[in-house]
Amino acid sequence: MTIKPIAVIILNWNGEKLLTEFLPQVIGTTDNSIADIIVADNGSSDNSLSLLRNRFPQIKTLEFDRNYGFAEGYNRAIGITRYRYTILLNSDVATTPGWVNILYDYMESNPQVGACQPKLLSYSEKDRFEYAGASGGFLDRNGYPFCRGRIFSSVEKDSGQYDDIISIFWATGAVLMVRSDLYLEIGGLDKDFFAHMEEIDLCWRILLKGYDIKAIPQSIAYHLGGGSLPASDPRKTYLNFRNNLLLLHKNLPDSTRGKTLFRRRLYDTAAWLKFILALDFANANAILRAHNDFRHMRKGYTSHPAIDLLQTRKDCQRNIVIDYYLRHKTRY
Repeated sequence: MTIKPIAVIILNWNGEKLLTEFLPQVIGTTDNSIADIIVADNGSSDNSLSLLRNRFPQIKTLEFDRNYGFAEGYNRAIGITRYRYTILLNSDVATTPGWVNILYDYMESNPQVGACQPKLLSYSEKDRFEYAGASGGFLDRNGYPFCRGRIFSSVEKDSGQYDDIISIFWATGAVLMVRSDLYLEIGGLDKDFFAHMEEIDLCWRILLKGYDIKAIPQSIAYHLGGGSLPASDPRKTYLNFRNNLLLLHKNLPDSTRGKTLFRRRLYDTAAWLKFILALDFANANAILRAHNDFRHMRKGYTSHPAIDLLQTRKDCQRNIVIDYYLRHKTRY
């Protein structure tokens, strides 16, 4: 039996409704001659597994004994499956005809590319980019993430303005294609992040290994998004601030890490003050907790790279805080 080159892995935890809505579209648009669709179930207590057995018997499943979270769930699934390529696909993503073929053909023709993503559009507003990846992700000089099609909360409409294939800093975790051996070699997703920015950390490590990352907008997917935490939730604020600090601490060299983190503390202080003036004490406190917990977590990371990608890459020279809030530049 011919072994297919691609595993499309959907991590599921109590996602019966999402599987019911999105899985038929994924099945209908995925070329099953090159890709197997696999649902890795993180110990669901709803009817997800019975739904898969009864309605989608052609889908392979991995059944974990409990919820290992996003990062560890995928790490376990990829360690078990070991296909040449893995596509991490969120359970709330709808794919389009030919999507996987386009990504596969590009990766096969470009062995220096370690990971890639399609153009990610909003499932609810299909003419608009989706927040969590748009047409490729970047970091600015201070480590703030933004996308080709989204800066902070300003999301652009898609009129084909970002349809060229380009090198990017990070690919969205909603639809992320990666070379499986490379993923395992660099340690996979970091479970310490829990949620938010774990794919940016993964991509940073892919870049440090000398590989490129690409946005391939000829492949298109639609992401529902917003399924975990709303933007105003203090828990989301906490994770975003803590994980951004951890991201910088892990992946910057000794020579520049202190200066960059010092600048970030200044910016984070301004964000804290903004919440205080708005009487949003829950989110202000979330920033304080993020910094406090980061101080404890950083002790677990003692090995750092020799190269500062924020300084050496041309696409990291912007300051999007100044551009966005002072110059009112809301487009990529």
